[in-house]
Amino acid sequence: MRKILILFLLIFLAGCVQEKSEKIAKFSSEEEMKSYLIESGKRSYASPFFFGVRTEVIVRESLAIPTPVPTPMPIPTATPALEKAYDVRFSTTNVQVKGIDEPDIVKTDGENIYLSQITYFIPIRILPESKKVLPERGFTKAIKAYPPEEMEEKFELKEGGELLVANNTLIVLKRDEILAFDKNSGEKVWEMKLKWDYVTARLYDKLYIVTRSPVSVYRPCPIEIAEVNDEPLVVRCVDVYHPIEPVPAEVTYTIMKIDPESGEVVDKVSLLGSYGSVVYMSEKAIYVSYAKAKDPAEIMFEFVKANEDLFPKEVVERIEKLKSYDISNRAKSVEIQQIIDSYLYSLDRDERLKFEKEMWNRYEKFREEKKREFEKTEIVKISLELEPVAVGEVPGRLLNQFSMDEYEGYLRVATTFGDENDLYVLDEDLNVVGSITGFGKTERIYAVRFIADRGYIVTFRQIDPFFVIDLSNPRKPEIKGVLKIPGFSSYLHPITDHLILGIGKEGSYVKISLFDVSNAENPEEVDKFVLKEVWSEVLSNHHAFLLDSKHKVFFLPAEKNGYVFSYEGNELKLIKAVEAFAVRAIYIDDYLYIVGDKIVVFDENSWEKVKEFEFE
Repeated sequence: MRKILILFLLIFLAGCVQEKSEKIAKFSSEEEMKSYLIESGKRSYASPFFFGVRTEVIVRESLAIPTPVPTPMPIPTATPALEKAYDVRFSTTNVQVKGIDEPDIVKTDGENIYLSQITYFIPIRILPESKKVLPERGFTKAIKAYPPEEMEEKFELKEGGELLVANNTLIVLKRDEILAFDKNSGEKVWEMKLKWDYVTARLYDKLYIVTRSPVSVYRPCPIEIAEVNDEPLVVRCVDVYHPIEPVPAEVTYTIMKIDPESGEVVDKVSLLGSYGSVVYMSEKAIYVSYAKAKDPAEIMFEFVKANEDLFPKEVVERIEKLKSYDISNRAKSVEIQQIIDSYLYSLDRDERLKFEKEMWNRYEKFREEKKREFEKTEIVKISLELEPVAVGEVPGRLLNQFSMDEYEGYLRVATTFGDENDLYVLDEDLNVVGSITGFGKTERIYAVRFIADRGYIVTFRQIDPFFVIDLSNPRKPEIKGVLKIPGFSSYLHPITDHLILGIGKEGSYVKISLFDVSNAENPEEVDKFVLKEVWSEVLSNHHAFLLDSKHKVFFLPAEKNGYVFSYEGNELKLIKAVEAFAVRAIYIDDYLYIVGDKIVVFDENSWEKVKEFEFE
């Protein structure tokens, strides 16, 4: 009997995707939105308990607006040098797409360095029940950085957060507000107070802000998402998009398109989703993904239908009759088990044992055949005018922002399902046109990078398979080469058109790998360097990485230290090590600035230290 209970628990946990939805639509009224949320809540996936066993769906939350490698070009430089009127090159934040900026704690405009520090503190008084997060303290400093011998602090703001620089505007993105200042004087230009969670932002001519607010069945709308210059910004029920069939509706995501210099909200779009959503932005569209759950009751109905010979006719008929009952699917799941339990209790011990073994064996085969129907990710494509234009879905779940990439009209998506991994290619209408399924068995994806017509994927369990994938024919993607080495990479970065850098771990320590992929069928790890630190921010945040292709060097922090490596001659060589609680590095002209509890400046031609700037 216990095995049958476990079987039904597995069916419950397997539910992760509904049948395919062809489109999404706006709600027509508040009542329709309430009904939708109630129906969504009836689904079995919403129940936290199953046969007395506490169950939870663990969803990786990585909601950023990732950006893909753009139009055909050589390997993109993550920190491309930009030119100003006085002809000085400088780095930008490490992003996926040149020209689409991502927020970070350090920025430069080629003359100044803007850096922010955020501190969370617990006040002496007890936090009110409604306060879900700790308050913030922080600051943002503007430092005149170039030339280095003239370094000085220009101003300090009593606000800390992630930063973006748009022309003459310095934008500070906090958890509960967005502030814009004149980047030269520090005078406030505009502000937006957020009523709910700030998720992320991107700067691509306009400022794109993503927020999320929890849904409420009792009062789903209006949703006041922000206050702009003391004016409320409200989302009505009829403004919210939703999948046609109910899905786990935990939050409402709102994407706002804002003029970065005035703070004017040019447009906005809202849609239901889950906390596990991934939002991705290309030069042409925004992609919002979320997990879908196939209802466990539907899985049970399908299993019984496919195995009618296993059950007595009256058991099958009673289960079939349940479909027409006007009760929640959660209740139907319980009823199905009770029907089968009743049948089991009618058997003697030997017959019961035989039935349990047969049922378990058949379910394992059923699950294997249907597994990609149980767990899927639905993707909504939204134009930069903030209009939904297509809906598609793929089996499995996404790792992070690098799991999606748009290239020449196709969206490439890497997913993990159970202990297998898939890659899918979708056309402009988000129809799947090509795929590779079931690679890296018994492992899960740890890192993904799509570059032009190639994909690089790392899976891991005990060793690190590094897959090179040919995507030149979107309808017939093909694994060209596999390299198996100890450890794993969590971040992959293109160095040249034939060199890929991997940053991850080997054993307990941070490992840097240099892969030669000039021969796709035979990738090689041509060099590696193991640091004795156990953690680097690059493992979870690509913004901490800097590449300077002119001098063939890169920077990464590890614990409290900062390291500069050369990759010249396909050899990893440690050039500089700085113990300054280093968190970021930028370059201006031929000077490398390592930023931590102070700024240390090196001449990249001689690697001599030319300046050490202490903060006031």
